[in-house]
Amino acid sequence: MRAKITIAIVAALSAVAGFSFAAVSTHDFVQHLDRQVHGLHCSFLPGLDQADVSGASGCHVTLMSPYSSILRETVWGGIPIALPAMAVFAFLLALALGLWATGRVRDPRAMGFQALAWGLPVIASAVMGYISLSTLGAACKLCIGIYAASGVGFVAALAGFFMARADAKPRAIPIPEGAAADETVEAPPPVITTRWGALGAAFALGVGFVLVPVVVYAAAAPDFERFVGSCGTLADPSDPNTVLLPVGAQTNPVPVIEVLDPLCPACRGFEARFEASSVQSQTSRKVLLFPLDDSCNWMIDRAIHPGACAISEAVICAEDEAEEVIAWAFENQEAIMAAERSAAGGAARMARERFGALSECIGSPRAQARVNQSLRWAVQNQLPVLTPQVYVGQTRLCDADTDLGMDYALTRLVTQHGNGGGQ
Repeated sequence: MRAKITIAIVAALSAVAGFSFAAVSTHDFVQHLDRQVHGLHCSFLPGLDQADVSGASGCHVTLMSPYSSILRETVWGGIPIALPAMAVFAFLLALALGLWATGRVRDPRAMGFQALAWGLPVIASAVMGYISLSTLGAACKLCIGIYAASGVGFVAALAGFFMARADAKPRAIPIPEGAAADETVEAPPPVITTRWGALGAAFALGVGFVLVPVVVYAAAAPDFERFVGSCGTLADPSDPNTVLLPVGAQTNPVPVIEVLDPLCPACRGFEARFEASSVQSQTSRKVLLFPLDDSCNWMIDRAIHPGACAISEAVICAEDEAEEVIAWAFENQEAIMAAERSAAGGAARMARERFGALSECIGSPRAQARVNQSLRWAVQNQLPVLTPQVYVGQTRLCDADTDLGMDYALTRLVTQHGNGGGQ
């Protein structure tokens, strides 16, 4: 019996740990509902570390990814998947305590139900872990904590089930040596089997644990529709020097201009979210290069993304293959900037090595003049010095809506433009 109690305690503590990690993740997500920038907690000791404001942690990558929430086009930012995770772990904690308090740790049917219930976070952890590593290329410590808690809890629940099933098998009661023939031998108490109806009620309770907070969150989420389309328009969208580079299909009905720096991590994140969005197929997208590098951009006094000027020249030189160069730059941002920091010209050297056909064009007066024309187009349209910036038609997507709120705001801007309400 002591082993069964130990297993019940392990399952309960695993649920507490999973709930704690999910709660911190939910808290970090909810902070962003004011449409401002906030630091994130990314630690195996949830809530005890300092919030990271660098935006470089694995937790930041996963939180800002399109996989961190659901219903993103309906609710600003969507409903964080960490919220139903909290509810699941809360239910698993209540279940573990209930089985222990009612003595059901000897009931194989009840313990089997608990093992099946723990299978949900294990399956979810496997799916999200695969996405994090294969698609996002990031490891989030809070997520790893949830995965570990799910695994330990599942193993404990499975062990409890097998122990209960073994105890439930009929077996002979040993008679102590030397006992009298008429001496009574005390038998273990009978196992009380939980009725299927009770397990059905427990399942319904678990569903309620998840649905109630999700519905309440969706109902209480702020309505940010008033901000959509309120952040200004382009002063003069004409493009006589053809500085706007077409990217992807240009036959879709809604024109979109993306102002980007090929070495900007936020631009890379936006690109991933945009590619995963449902409105992407409705847009014809063009790119304005805006390198935040003082070697060509006179609007800044230091290189925020060193090497961005050289990579922007490579994008311009690639012409119809510009998208391939941008994708390469996004994938190798850290290495390119490190090469430029270690030696001037390092970024250009990497671009020439990767795209040999562009070697003569990169650094040429023509390429440098084209980058300069891009920057002058930005000045002509009074663009702020930041990336990314997104315009649907001539209407600007608010900066606060380029990450978590992108699906919500971009869907509405595209719809407005399609209905003739956008410029």
